[in-house]
Amino acid sequence: MPAAPDLPHRRAGGLSWPVVSLGLWQNFGAATAFDQQRRLVLHAVDRGVVHLDLANNYGPPPFAAEESVGRLLARDLRGRRDELLITTKAGYRAWPGPYGEHGSAKYLRASLDESLRRLGLDAVDVFYSHRFDPSTPLAETLGALERAVRSGKARYAGISSYSADRTVEALHVARELGLPLTVHQPAYSLLNRWVEQPGTDGRSLLDVAHDAGLAVVAFSPLAQGMLSTRYLHGVPADSRAGRGGPLRPEWLTDEALGHVRALDAIARQGGRTLPQLALAWVLRDARITSVLVGARTVEQLDENLAAVSQPPLSEQELAAIEPHAVDVGINLWGSRSSDR
Repeated sequence: MPAAPDLPHRRAGGLSWPVVSLGLWQNFGAATAFDQQRRLVLHAVDRGVVHLDLANNYGPPPFAAEESVGRLLARDLRGRRDELLITTKAGYRAWPGPYGEHGSAKYLRASLDESLRRLGLDAVDVFYSHRFDPSTPLAETLGALERAVRSGKARYAGISSYSADRTVEALHVARELGLPLTVHQPAYSLLNRWVEQPGTDGRSLLDVAHDAGLAVVAFSPLAQGMLSTRYLHGVPADSRAGRGGPLRPEWLTDEALGHVRALDAIARQGGRTLPQLALAWVLRDARITSVLVGARTVEQLDENLAAVSQPPLSEQELAAIEPHAVDVGINLWGSRSSDR
């Protein structure tokens, strides 16, 4: 079945992006049956979610998610490669030893080769530096991206979780290398608004990206599940927090959950679910090109996609939301991906 034509796209950085993209950070490791992964990805593509976002460490184990997508590209999605936007990253740990993480050219180039092997592709559409590495000169990290594009192994280059100041620096270095940066992928949600904070020159990350013409693909728009309604009445044993995932139980404080419950009430009053409210809020800003959702089931994905067809949030809704759209200390990526 061809991809559904009704999912809106936003164009930025030289590419057209579906406003909802599928992130394979969670639910695509060895603990999830391949048939379940297959059903979700094929359903997403048939609904028009043609951007599949990967990284070398998505699994676990590392490269597991890429291997799953590679199996699908070789079988169920055979002949449809050019309909899809396949993106991957390197920066976090993917194998043991000193060359298995961070931002060196040795690591990034080796990781991309391994990603392409697992995916069964000659090239990915975007190859990202997954995080800023203070121990490696930016010219080396971005030089590895430039070489990937020049060699034809990646069609575009991007960065992820770089702060506003580091993004300014990266854009300068990239221009010197003759590398057009296409996209920035930061975390952004009702409970994690760091991309709005001004950098040294007074501009936020969203301002810097917009001024440079970068696409902005927001990951964790549901705050790693805090905005999924699963935690309104406790921590379910099978939830990310209950399983010991990246959402830590200690973040589910009475104060944080008070904001979540208030947002849920606003959503229901407007005829939405809490996840739909959260996605609509991130997409309210035209500088956001796409939101990455990490759905576990096709039902969750369909609920998320329904947010796109709903009316935009009204001024009254936005005013009611604002007191509860507060940082609750869940930004895993701030200190270790930007400046320290």
